Amino acid sequence: MRERQDGKGENQRFCRAGFLQKPARQKVGVQEMIAEVIVDIAAGETDRIYDYLCDDGTEAGSRVRAPFGGKVVPGFVMRLKETSDCPPGKLRRVYPCPDGMPALNGECLFLAEKLTARYRVPKALVLRLFLPSEMRTGKVRELMKSYVSLRVPVSEMTFPKTAKNQRGAAEYLEAHGKTECGYLNGLFPGSVSALEKKGYAEVAKEQRLRDPYRGLDGEQPGHILTDDQRAAVEKIGTDKRTVQLLHGVTGSGKTEIYLTLIADCLRQGKSAIFLVPEISLTPQMLAQLRARFGRNAAIMHSGLSAGERFDEWWRLRTGEAKIAIGARSAVFAPVENVGVIIVDEEHDSSYSSETAPRYNTFDVAYLRAKYNGCKLVLGSATPAVETYKRATDGEFGLIRLEKRINRKPLPEIIIADMRREVRRGNNSAFSSPLRAELEKCLSSGNQAILFLNRRGYSQTVICKECGYVAKCEACDVSLTYHRDEDCLKCHYCGARYKVPVACPECGGTKLSYAGTGTQRIVADLSRLYPSARILRMDNDTTSGKEGHYKILKAFGERQADILVGTQMIAKGHDFPSVTLVGILDADMSLHFSDYRSGERTFQLITQVAGRSGRAEEKGKVVLQTFSPENDVLRYAVAYDYEGFYRNEISLRAAAMFPPFSKIVRVLVTGEDEKKTIEALRSAYVGLEGLYTANPEKFLFFNRMHAPIRRIQNRFRYQVLMRLSDTSVLPQVYDVCAQSRTRDVLVSVEENPVNLS
Repeated sequence: MRERQDGKGENQRFCRAGFLQKPARQKVGVQEMIAEVIVDIAAGETDRIYDYLCDDGTEAGSRVRAPFGGKVVPGFVMRLKETSDCPPGKLRRVYPCPDGMPALNGECLFLAEKLTARYRVPKALVLRLFLPSEMRTGKVRELMKSYVSLRVPVSEMTFPKTAKNQRGAAEYLEAHGKTECGYLNGLFPGSVSALEKKGYAEVAKEQRLRDPYRGLDGEQPGHILTDDQRAAVEKIGTDKRTVQLLHGVTGSGKTEIYLTLIADCLRQGKSAIFLVPEISLTPQMLAQLRARFGRNAAIMHSGLSAGERFDEWWRLRTGEAKIAIGARSAVFAPVENVGVIIVDEEHDSSYSSETAPRYNTFDVAYLRAKYNGCKLVLGSATPAVETYKRATDGEFGLIRLEKRINRKPLPEIIIADMRREVRRGNNSAFSSPLRAELEKCLSSGNQAILFLNRRGYSQTVICKECGYVAKCEACDVSLTYHRDEDCLKCHYCGARYKVPVACPECGGTKLSYAGTGTQRIVADLSRLYPSARILRMDNDTTSGKEGHYKILKAFGERQADILVGTQMIAKGHDFPSVTLVGILDADMSLHFSDYRSGERTFQLITQVAGRSGRAEEKGKVVLQTFSPENDVLRYAVAYDYEGFYRNEISLRAAAMFPPFSKIVRVLVTGEDEKKTIEALRSAYVGLEGLYTANPEKFLFFNRMHAPIRRIQNRFRYQVLMRLSDTSVLPQVYDVCAQSRTRDVLVSVEENPVNLS
């Protein structure tokens, strides 16, 4: 039993149900209840239920302020009961936060219990996923504004000749109705208080919603489905399986199917969750939802301001909005009675969280679908291999859309052999076929997209005399040169460094800038095509809530001829005037030491190629590669997903890689290397015991440095396992939970999307 001494010298105890061997049960008054509370402290030693007194009006899911450890901390009410196992008189009282209704509904509490058990993390850490972070810390609430309105007509008012502002304000109110006080006082200084004193007007406070993407309106689309789309909607509705995979080529009309499913839900009084992989896709999709469903759609993603995020969350929680759209975090939207959950571009790696708790969005969406008895629809032109296998095995429903909505052919892909280009003396980033096609495209008044999944100007700064490479002081990675800001940047911790004029190791001045990024591509294009208007879209140009939206809007309105970008331009966007796509380095993801490298390359090529030729004119794609004979590229050029899948699944079956096994990484990170190694040793000993007791369930087991040994001054070690039988997985989580300390984080990743 934990005790503490308060300011008056009286011992107080923090009790939880079942902690005492033979507790004296305390019955509370009629107007009081016992609240089982989780305090909002994400630590293992406080991860337990604490009993508190609460008012009779308190409900499960409410946020409260709880006295704890000599201070008051936020907490969540998990359940209510009438009796407690704490000794009489030892219960302390919690005080409700002024939310007006429980912040967490029953489904949120159910999911929190399931995810806590699944990922073996403190409940507080999971509960935080359901709330805007600033709301938890009390830094944001609803925005209240004072509004003034008339109580009597202007004709019944009397004003002295000098009261011109009062008369002007009264006439304005009569013409325009209720007006914000600050705005009216700006037009007619001092008028509000004067009209209120005379009884001519009244002032009231009302909540004003902070509307992200205010004025964003899409064109009202036609709702006539093609035969293929109608058949897809009907099959999703009639198939008894919870999960449905919609496998449709780029431009096949998957979005209209999503909107039809959402419309059906709203007609039944239900809500919907619509997930997209990139924040850059949310404005475009929100515009379509608003055009169809008006204010029924609310957006959720990390790019919004604190106030906007809170207001959109509140609209969903109160039921004012029924459709939650956003990136990964929107799967925790507080909507009730969900009728459909849609995961667009389901193959995308961004659906896996890389921070604790390291959840997979599919797992959470599946739990919600089962809870609500609704359909979970996964959409992609290039489904993940694991997903497609489950669909072809009959576990998921499978709907195929094999033709574009306009019946136009998929764009022709031209292979540019960069080995031949180098032999011809062309060392630029642009092959001869790409230059020729780009000139045709620009001369015909069309638009082009150039894709390179590397931002910055140059990838590394190297000294030619001693071989020194500029590296980050806090991370074991090389720095990238950004010419726009004339600095070196670390893409892991964000640190900035001055560009050296001489080598800090040998003093030499022969520094070279190796590798090409999007900034250099834009600079080279500007020299080659001085009259062309060029936009760049990467993490450096899209800061702020509307960073993505402004660039895409400008390109969609033909304010630019060429869009250069990273993977955020590769999927989901629809630009009718784009007839050319250039893939500048198709090999970039092809030769990574990762079993998914072929799959990711195929997906990226297919997705970015699909941006071309989506309207009347035929599209073309120029794919630059040093490995033109590679099987993955051969399948991508032919848009042959089935062929790629058969080849890939046979390779994985032979090597026993997922989905025929599960790769598990235990990542140990800490600022103190000695403590980190101690935690690694503790985890390894427990896991080794598990391996020794169950050798038949392991295909691989070893510990090692992480490929990047240090990020943000945190040392990184890992234990890698490949499991043929996942029944030991809960024990892996248990071992790692016991190895965590206050200073060292031990996390478990299943089939990690990034092994660096």
